[in-house]
Amino acid sequence: MGKPELRGRDVLRQSVRGCRRSVALGVLLGACHQAGEALVPVLIGLAVDRGVVEGDAAGLLLWLGVLAVVYVALSLGFRYGARAGERASVTAAHRLRVALVERVLAPEGGAEEGRLPGELAGIATEDARRVGAVAMAVIVGAGAAVGLVVGAVVLLRVSVTLGLLVLLGTPLLLWLGHLLSRPLERRSETEQECAARASGVAADLVAGLRVLKGIGAEPAAAARYRRISRDSLSATLRAARAEAWQNGVVTLLTGAFIALVALVGGRLAARGDIGIGELVSCVALALFLIGPLSEFSWVNAELAQGRASATRIAGVLGARPAVGTAPHPPPGAPAQPQPRTAAQPPSATAAQPQPRTAAQPPSATAAQPPPVAGRLRLRNLSYGPLHGVDLDIAAGETVGVVATRPADALALLRCLGRRADPERGAVELDGRALTTLDLPQARAAILVAEHDADLFEGTLLENVTAAPFPAGGRRTVDPAAAMAASGTDEVARSLPHGVGTAVTARGRSLSGGQRQRVALARALAADAPVLVLHEPSTAVDAVTEMRMAAGIKEIRRGRTTVLVTGSPALLAVTDRVVLLQDGRVTASGDHGHLAGTHADYRAAVLA
Repeated sequence: MGKPELRGRDVLRQSVRGCRRSVALGVLLGACHQAGEALVPVLIGLAVDRGVVEGDAAGLLLWLGVLAVVYVALSLGFRYGARAGERASVTAAHRLRVALVERVLAPEGGAEEGRLPGELAGIATEDARRVGAVAMAVIVGAGAAVGLVVGAVVLLRVSVTLGLLVLLGTPLLLWLGHLLSRPLERRSETEQECAARASGVAADLVAGLRVLKGIGAEPAAAARYRRISRDSLSATLRAARAEAWQNGVVTLLTGAFIALVALVGGRLAARGDIGIGELVSCVALALFLIGPLSEFSWVNAELAQGRASATRIAGVLGARPAVGTAPHPPPGAPAQPQPRTAAQPPSATAAQPQPRTAAQPPSATAAQPPPVAGRLRLRNLSYGPLHGVDLDIAAGETVGVVATRPADALALLRCLGRRADPERGAVELDGRALTTLDLPQARAAILVAEHDADLFEGTLLENVTAAPFPAGGRRTVDPAAAMAASGTDEVARSLPHGVGTAVTARGRSLSGGQRQRVALARALAADAPVLVLHEPSTAVDAVTEMRMAAGIKEIRRGRTTVLVTGSPALLAVTDRVVLLQDGRVTASGDHGHLAGTHADYRAAVLA
């Protein structure tokens, strides 16, 4: 049975339920505030009756004192109720942001498909804020409802006609307000989509600004962003018009309703059915009702925008995973092979004791799983443009893969890094299909270093040593050796503070060739059992490329390495090369032999 689709209402319900204590406290204090507000006109009417009509000075002072106490209580209720509501709102938004980031970074992937990074950032910020604001809307709505009920009860005691008018007219107003919020909800969803799209395109253009300037494409890029930004502006204006129209109509209906209550109260007083003090109370209550009814209008708008944002958040949180999760092995099955991390030498993996947690019985830590040998096999692999690819890579072998079509190379990388599961066939590691391994385990064993790998904010050395390793462990590949093998040591010497030089986000403070060398050093320093490198030297000169090729061969000696590249310098240091043509392996052999005898290979590598 598949995972049920997540709906926007589920996101709203879980968001409010997650901060139910703050919401409950806010509702209680907000109800006290609104009840106090509703009682103020009653107390004023009693003071008028005692002090003005009856001339009772002591009674007047008594009710004025009670009025003062009520004012203090309702002001404290508003202050601390608002604080509880803000706490609930920001807490709910924070939890949604964390959940969104966890889903986007989840090993199984799928949440980022079809969405630009800027769009995801918009969902995690603005949409999460709007859904979090629903908690405050619930508190305000509940308090307003209590205020209306108290006001209606008071009016019923004064006059059954006035009380019934409020009790019957208020639900009608709320229903009309809900109907009027439907267009706002639709337009808010479109507004958020267009705004997120504009933000995503802007982030994309800024990230590629250097390339755009290099090819002189700034006018075309500016025109594209101007068009998308204009669409976002139009959507925002439509949503603003819908909100203004809703607020205006609701205000008009509310004013008409309050005028009707005042008119009925005035006629009752004119006939002598109610006294002067009661008339004052009725008029004041009619004016008081403007507040709760106006708050209901605001609540409707917030709920409409919250529902639209919750639908967008549900689309990310409920996105289908790009790859499946590994099934649990049956009882008695052999232990899964564990990847050797950069902190563990090959000989230490089997013998080094691991800490036993409280949940593990003593026997669970006695036998350690064997380390990853690194033998890869692609068995009748079909995915996207790949059709029936068969390839065996021995443990410790360095193999080059030349793809005549970029799509073939990208499909192969997605399968090796388990960013996608094969449509048919399998990728096997040490005789086990990757789909039977846990995702973190598979990706720790096979590290795919993408061609466009990003760097992070921090120093040059921190970027090289970014690969995690167990606390207290040691790396088998010295970062200095990885930097020397990749040519990053030359980059460090050219920088003002060497390896301690700060690198800006995504490595924009470095040139393209410098970023490539740092990314390669990071991949080599990770010392994964199987390392897959995709075009690691396209932005460097020929001399540096030959040095990088020799460094990769030396530092990865005895470790399985796959070079997906068309670089002759890198292919020359491999044990063998396979040609991936039209989605199939069509040739295999030594680089020099293929370059001299295979026309298609020669055209792909040397052209």
